[in-house]
Amino acid sequence: MDWTISDIRTFLAVLDAGSISGAAARADLSKSVVSKRISDFESALGVALFVRHAGRITPTDAALALADRLRPALAELVAATESVGAEVELRGRLAIAAPMSFGIRHLGPVIAGFARAHPGLEMVLDYDDQLADLGRAGFDAGLRIGDLKDSSLMARRVCEDPRVLVASPDYLALHGPIDRPSDLARHPAIGYLNARMGDLWPFAEILPPPVGRITANNGDAIRDLAIGGLGLALLPLFIVHDALRDGRLVRLLPGLPQRPLPVSVIWPPVRPMPRKTRAFVDHVAAAFAGAPPWQAGL
Repeated sequence: MDWTISDIRTFLAVLDAGSISGAAARADLSKSVVSKRISDFESALGVALFVRHAGRITPTDAALALADRLRPALAELVAATESVGAEVELRGRLAIAAPMSFGIRHLGPVIAGFARAHPGLEMVLDYDDQLADLGRAGFDAGLRIGDLKDSSLMARRVCEDPRVLVASPDYLALHGPIDRPSDLARHPAIGYLNARMGDLWPFAEILPPPVGRITANNGDAIRDLAIGGLGLALLPLFIVHDALRDGRLVRLLPGLPQRPLPVSVIWPPVRPMPRKTRAFVDHVAAAFAGAPPWQAGL
């Protein structure tokens, strides 16, 4: 029995989703179709790819080894077919991962413009503050805020953004002003669940404020807590720019020097680069060229 490209895609989808039902939901297929494709693929290869037990499915060692070889091969195949004609309309599926706050606040209109310009593309957008493994999770591109820790990824910096230390006017009226770095030790900060304050702190030779009793896993949630007077917050300007403009938050110690956060569009190291990915990267870079709009006047 022969295998098909659909069998390979379904196999990788089940591996990434961790279940038949998860892969079926992502692909908008029935569970029976996905299950049959996996069974047909196993029959064609003559090897078990998953162990099924009590409603759970676990990949075998053979499945993991096969996936490591299939992912780059499939990406090369897609890139080769897409590169046949540069003038041909972009088609296929483009999956994009981005941080929640940046995506909702600033990336949505950019992606909407790209989708309008390329009606033949199926667009999948995943907002999550947890960093996704682009290749293993099946993403074609993503946005990253901060230094890139995965050296295997390709990246293009599209802009930079400073971190800002903020508090609400009500908090400062109740607990006193913060005029010098030494004042920070007396004030609790709202923590970020995905990273330690010390790892985020951009001000050299100045100790960060202690993290208080409240921690959140999203920048907009931290901003709202700071607006509510529950402590200091260290956040990128792209999250707090509107609250600074209308006075709900006050920027603290604005003269402290720092290295801004890089904002980069990233993609897996596929050669040649798929046309759809290159078009998306160019579109995002053009959208954020020059000073980003949220930085105007701040």
